[in-house]
Amino acid sequence: MFGGDTLTSHLTVDSLAPLSPNVSFCHPTDDDVDLEALVNDMNSSFESLYPQCSTQTEASPLLHNGQPHRAPPQSGSPLQPASPGHRVRRSQPMHILAVRRLQEEEQQLRTSSLPAIPNPFPELCSPTSSPVHSHGSLPQCQPSGKYIVKVFSEDGTGKVVEIPADMTARDLCQLLVYKSHCVDDNSWTLVEHHPLLGLDRCLEDHELVVQVQALMSSEGKFLFRKNYAKYEFFRNPLNFFPEQMVAWCQETNGSIPPSQLLQKFLNSSGCPEIQGFLYLKDVGRKSWKKLYVFLRRSGLYFSIKGMSKEPRHLQLLADLEDSNIFTVITGKKLHNAPTDFEFCIKPNKVRSDFKELRMMCAEDEQSRTCWMTAFRLLKYGILLYQNYKIPQQRKTLLSHFSTPMRSVSENSLVAMDFSGRIGRVIDNPVEAQSAALEEGHAWRKRSQRMNVLGSPGPLHPSSLSTVIHRTQLWFHGRITREESHKMIIQQGQVDGLFLLRDSQSNPKAFVLTMCHHQKIKHFQILPCEEDGQIFFSLDDGSTKFSDLIQLVEFYQLNRGVLPCKLKHPCTVVAL
Repeated sequence: MFGGDTLTSHLTVDSLAPLSPNVSFCHPTDDDVDLEALVNDMNSSFESLYPQCSTQTEASPLLHNGQPHRAPPQSGSPLQPASPGHRVRRSQPMHILAVRRLQEEEQQLRTSSLPAIPNPFPELCSPTSSPVHSHGSLPQCQPSGKYIVKVFSEDGTGKVVEIPADMTARDLCQLLVYKSHCVDDNSWTLVEHHPLLGLDRCLEDHELVVQVQALMSSEGKFLFRKNYAKYEFFRNPLNFFPEQMVAWCQETNGSIPPSQLLQKFLNSSGCPEIQGFLYLKDVGRKSWKKLYVFLRRSGLYFSIKGMSKEPRHLQLLADLEDSNIFTVITGKKLHNAPTDFEFCIKPNKVRSDFKELRMMCAEDEQSRTCWMTAFRLLKYGILLYQNYKIPQQRKTLLSHFSTPMRSVSENSLVAMDFSGRIGRVIDNPVEAQSAALEEGHAWRKRSQRMNVLGSPGPLHPSSLSTVIHRTQLWFHGRITREESHKMIIQQGQVDGLFLLRDSQSNPKAFVLTMCHHQKIKHFQILPCEEDGQIFFSLDDGSTKFSDLIQLVEFYQLNRGVLPCKLKHPCTVVAL
């Protein structure tokens, strides 16, 4: 559109004269074009034309180079030119949309009528491919072959893997779990990371890794980490969707069971709506504005007049179909964000341009989690629920085979008691199990606390009870308070997520960092000496443990002084 004039296109159909004598077009003096009649006439013309072409093509032999053999015309049926009475006249100018519609229908008819074309180079096909290429045999976005993908862990180490084009994010995580000898608890995920933009996004399990990599910039990379909160909203939906942010809950006075709330999001015919105030960053500026925003299935909108929902007061902010939602990890420094709870919507076509990003800030972590979770549910719908149920179904299937089969050598083993002068066989199964448990707890107390000179040192770090915890995945050594916050946030702020670290204020103490109700809390673990032996306690000596492993095992089974039980260890694995 230039100068206010509508750009039009003239469709010339003189070349279609021999198609059909029934083709008729509007007279040049007419102003309006009957598109429906024109399309019907074109369809009938194509139907009369392509069956003949198809029959001739199938009957004609093919040469070795794939070109059709052109037989000479028969003498009895010379090619007749079109008569002047059947000549098609020039049509009226039509809009581009009408021309494109006709071209698309023509292409569909042409491809549906043509036969399969033999591949002239079958030796270049993969073993599983067919030597005949028909229309639509290879998906448009799924090219065949192998692709190289590099995945990084939290400590910066990377692993290069070769994957097929149809490998999903879940399949790649399973491959990395197998290669890295990790515990497969269905919480590992693949993260799309953009360091220059400061953005992170967990890939959905059904997304194709090759497609995501094709849309990433050169500085983007994949990270391999845990995310316990990926499907937590299916277990505790009310913790993710506050009643004041769900319009449907407000209309029914908040009396909605969690199951109906999820069904409303998963049902494609439903119309759930998330609403609330957000800080929006002006495009190309550093200023932020607080506006009332609505998230619907059709997109993200903001109101230009207070909290009004009238269509004339709503403006589209972002589309859900061709965009993804990211967590902003450098919002305060890079974008001068008003709060620490920043996220953004990034169109798929954008690579490294800040101007195309829609930056937003929430008031607290619960509000940000609600917006981001609702975005995923409205975009993917039932696919997320299927991704959530697949590991559970596999776990149920494998539970029938979870009982290990005892080998012949294991059947020949018996429990022995060597406490006396002569060893004896323990025949009583209860006594054998009790002896095994006692032996398992006694080995931790056998080591003498000796320093380098051989004299006993009750607080010396070389004792086993003070170093055995360093072999555990939940212990992260000398990390700062800010680094522990970052790890908890990255791996999902779910109840019971925890890690242990060295204390920065007391060199002999430790700190338990855990998450409860999306808030991170810290508890100091102090050593105490009793009868020449070192113990560790969280509650000023009321409950004492010989080492940190016993402490963690106790609070995994008992809440004690903590706000909740310890459930999920914060883990970092080197690839």
